[in-house]
Amino acid sequence: MVRNRTLLLSTALLASGLARAQTEPLTDKTLVAWVSPANLAQRGGSVLTVDDRHGRFDGIVFGELAPACWMAGSDFYRRTLRDQGACAAESVCGGALVQVAIRYAAREVAVFRDGAPYARHEIDLPQAFPAGAVVVLGLRHLDAADHACFAGAIADARIYDRALTPEQIAALRPHEVGDVTPWAWWDFGAGAAVDRTGRFGASTLFGAARVADGRLVLDGAGSYLVASTVAQATESLGAGDAHRNRTARALREDLLRDPYRPGYHFVTPEGVCMPFDPNGAIYWKGRYHLFYIFQDHRGHDWGHVSSADLFHWRHHPTGLVDGMFSGDCFLDAEGRPTMCYHQVGQGNALAVALDDDLDAWQKLASNPITPATRPGDPHHDRYRSWDPYGWCEDGAYYAIFGGTRPAVARASALAGPWRYVGDLFAHGVDGVALDEDVSCADFFELGGKRVLLCISHRLGCRYYVGDWRDEQFHPERHAQMSWVDNSFFAPESLVDDRGRRIMWAWILDGPGFATRAQSGWSGTMSLPRVLELGADGLLRMAPPVEIEALRRDPRRFEDVAVGADDGVVLPGCSGDSLELVIAWQPGDAREVGVEVCRSADGEETTRVSYDAAAQVLKIDTARSSRGDGPRTVEQGPFALRPGEPLQLRVFVDRSVVEVFANDRQAVVRRVYPTRRDSRGVRLFAVGGAATATTVEVFEIAPANPF
Repeated sequence: MVRNRTLLLSTALLASGLARAQTEPLTDKTLVAWVSPANLAQRGGSVLTVDDRHGRFDGIVFGELAPACWMAGSDFYRRTLRDQGACAAESVCGGALVQVAIRYAAREVAVFRDGAPYARHEIDLPQAFPAGAVVVLGLRHLDAADHACFAGAIADARIYDRALTPEQIAALRPHEVGDVTPWAWWDFGAGAAVDRTGRFGASTLFGAARVADGRLVLDGAGSYLVASTVAQATESLGAGDAHRNRTARALREDLLRDPYRPGYHFVTPEGVCMPFDPNGAIYWKGRYHLFYIFQDHRGHDWGHVSSADLFHWRHHPTGLVDGMFSGDCFLDAEGRPTMCYHQVGQGNALAVALDDDLDAWQKLASNPITPATRPGDPHHDRYRSWDPYGWCEDGAYYAIFGGTRPAVARASALAGPWRYVGDLFAHGVDGVALDEDVSCADFFELGGKRVLLCISHRLGCRYYVGDWRDEQFHPERHAQMSWVDNSFFAPESLVDDRGRRIMWAWILDGPGFATRAQSGWSGTMSLPRVLELGADGLLRMAPPVEIEALRRDPRRFEDVAVGADDGVVLPGCSGDSLELVIAWQPGDAREVGVEVCRSADGEETTRVSYDAAAQVLKIDTARSSRGDGPRTVEQGPFALRPGEPLQLRVFVDRSVVEVFANDRQAVVRRVYPTRRDSRGVRLFAVGGAATATTVEVFEIAPANPF
């Protein structure tokens, strides 16, 4: 299938005077759309979004925080009304149109439905959108995964560069210009997806998006429209990527000079990957194979790397392309590596390997495997299907189909027929809603139990521990692996020849950081984590021993006394590619830890600590950078047992700080220091004295080829 189609306005239209350059940032504005939702149970798609391409957006979002309710979507809810209890649920569905408008006037945001007030709230600051912004219809925003898409039809979508009055909004009609000229306008009545103002000269249709009967039709499963300038489209959506006209040597030089590009965490070899989910991990014929999502003119494809040691990766040809979204790799009944994945625009699907290098694959002719249902079927409209996880067990094939109500499907043969068995969960667990979405599922045996690794788009990376019986999962425990902003995302794991369960996750860029625009790359994996199941039913996690082969220039300190509310700078220890192994006797200190990426005067610093009072392991990035980057405290629950020493393993890799405590908890942050001297290391204690009985510091040699 064609993954995307770019429609460029004709030269005659551009020359006609309709096209206008943007000279002032877009701040006060009105977003208006006439839409028809395909169903009222969908969650989180947007019918109209303006996106600055750096993670900031404003949009008309449907059903994300409250079912069937309209809201002003924004980056990390900064300009969103969170309490939507007073918002009425939408009733229009299946063909009829409803007008939804959002008016931004300074600090006031007002939502209107069919011209009537729907919601209103105040925001701290409006967002200004510069000339480089793009417009998205269907997808919540550019950084969202494909399943955050609107399902239904859009008859008319427009943006005004001012806050229209309520009377002006009520007077608007689809396909009519009205008294105020739109700043940008998609009117699908002529059967084409083009901006009638000419401001956005290229409109690109992704997935199964199509124009039919005067409407943009979206399936909610990876179909959307991106409107951009012709120059943007040529650069990012044409026959090559932004580096097409550079030599390979120039590209390598640029990447090697980048102060924020990690050196031993696996990073996209080039380009911006959004998303960058790890997928299809398998240990095969003596090598670790890892696949990952990237985007080019074919749409979402799977890159492929393999390694003998988990850190030095060989790049393979791209053999799985054209609409590949999240999934896993398992061995079929004949012992062949088999991918179970989401085929954008079609449904869940399978592909089998044709060679032992896993370079050549055959997608099954019987795809998709998503069971067909009809109205009246108990499963019809019950399961939204994405991010499958497949496996072979007891002579049968099973697949978890992700969604807000994840399902289990079963087949006796790989090619099917596949049928729904029922809900994945036999019951819920305390503190987690039964309809919390399960995406990027990874389901495996560990320590005599079944573990379900997954994400939800509200909670980020997380896991359940329980039992699999009677073709259902019976969860007993649940824990998170990401807390403050879901930046630890999309887990994937494999089991190797030593029986180790090893996982990776995608570490997102910090909100507001301009890596993608300024550096031309984005996509970083976590360190591989070896998982074990503890006696308390929770995961143990530690870096694999292979990372020790990257250590060099070791330094060791013993019995470093740190006074209450004081700190000790470690002499001769600095850098942006480090491992620190610190054994603490916290004594009566309320909090102990280490500052990394620290400038000489402490203006920039990232604080890693164990807070005994709050019983958390945390990374504080409030002062990590004078420039862009997160200013948050990521913290996961962690408590020492009586008399137990604290062991911190802190990994610094340019813009990544990844921390493990006693192999029981781990936290991750992205940091972007701006000062050249932000490389120091300082121990500290708060509320009492403490002793670091041993401190080992290693430089870590970069493992990425560039």
